[in-house]
Amino acid sequence: MKRDNYQDLLMWKNQTNRKPLLVQGARQVGKTYLVKEFGRKEYKDFAYFNFEETPQLASIFESSLEPQVLLELLSAFWGRKIQKGHTLIFFDEIQECPRALTSLKYFFEQAPEYSVISAGSLLGVAIGKTSSFPVGKVNFLTLYPMSFFEYLAAMGEESLLELLLRKKDYNSLAEAFHDKLLRHLRYYLYVGGMPEVVAAYSSSRDIAVARSIQREILNAFERDFSKHASAAEAIKNSEVWRSIPRQLAKENKKFIYGDVKKGARSSRYESAAEWLRKAGLIHLSYHLETPKQPLSGYAENDKFKIYLLDPGLLGAMLNIPSRMIVEGDRLFSEYYGAFVENYVANELTRLNFVDRLYYWTSKSDAEVDFIISRSDGIFPLEVKSGQSRHAKSLRVYSQKYSPPYIYRTSTRNFTKDNDFIHLPLYAVALINNL
Repeated sequence: MKRDNYQDLLMWKNQTNRKPLLVQGARQVGKTYLVKEFGRKEYKDFAYFNFEETPQLASIFESSLEPQVLLELLSAFWGRKIQKGHTLIFFDEIQECPRALTSLKYFFEQAPEYSVISAGSLLGVAIGKTSSFPVGKVNFLTLYPMSFFEYLAAMGEESLLELLLRKKDYNSLAEAFHDKLLRHLRYYLYVGGMPEVVAAYSSSRDIAVARSIQREILNAFERDFSKHASAAEAIKNSEVWRSIPRQLAKENKKFIYGDVKKGARSSRYESAAEWLRKAGLIHLSYHLETPKQPLSGYAENDKFKIYLLDPGLLGAMLNIPSRMIVEGDRLFSEYYGAFVENYVANELTRLNFVDRLYYWTSKSDAEVDFIISRSDGIFPLEVKSGQSRHAKSLRVYSQKYSPPYIYRTSTRNFTKDNDFIHLPLYAVALINNL
């Protein structure tokens, strides 16, 4: 399946000052598949080393981290010579071997002519535990579940996708195209973007198969809690993780530690939320007191919402029935619009001008779901689950801060009226393109 990040790998390969690349992301978002495809297509040879499947690989790094010594030993293990400029070296599940992670520093300093990519499912967690991480000596690439646009391509809808990617204005699409895109979006909210789920559904068109794989992935995540954390930490990680869907299903989606467990305090569960964030399983959106630059300076770090990495997994955790896909727009509005808000959070996280997610509330009852900072200003984005034209919160925000534009996204078609811009939900990723 085509992934947009393939272009990022090509850009990395062609950099003159290239460093070893660390590919981060949650388990099963497609890191290994992407790098393998890239290595086999773009290099003469592809040397694959998996520290989880082959634990004895770690012994190669025990005596020396000098690249020439490692290259000789790795070549012997692989069975043929690793050649500079022609071989891509791929260290998979590198978090299982901290000294291999440290070796990336020496590849950059002493052997930059060799192409080295590393990946790991819990790299964010592992990096926080090692004091020998090669700071400043590696490039980073974060991989997420497949976006809605990538899902369209996987479903064979390249022409429909091209129609969106070519769009440069706010003129409404023909209703036939608009309706078809909304139908695909309903399926995407159910299937989600985990590559294994998308691949299975694309070939079988069987919703039950998709849900079965989603449950397997969720079980794998929970096994990671026990494998990569202490027993006490694993319990807290699991409690926070399992509470997220029901907290998103509230009208007020602000995350409350007391809802994890009765009487719970933030001091008990803060580390669990941070572990889940580092593992790539959640995205946090912070409350803004005032939307000024830099947004991070005005964020209240103790007030936030938590979104799951994938809308399909959110649906699996809530056990949403597949019949909702065909029940009009019910899936969009279910649980106070939890799915569309989570979906928008996922889409925004992938955009290169969004460093963190933020939301804003007034002292009364106005709330703007996302605040976006770009080079040309700060913009509010409100998410609506239905066809409503009501924009009270946006107008409250606009009167107070006078942004150049205000954005809303819902199931309605493209429109623009002076400073008011409406994007259909399926086109949120175009917010910086039009």
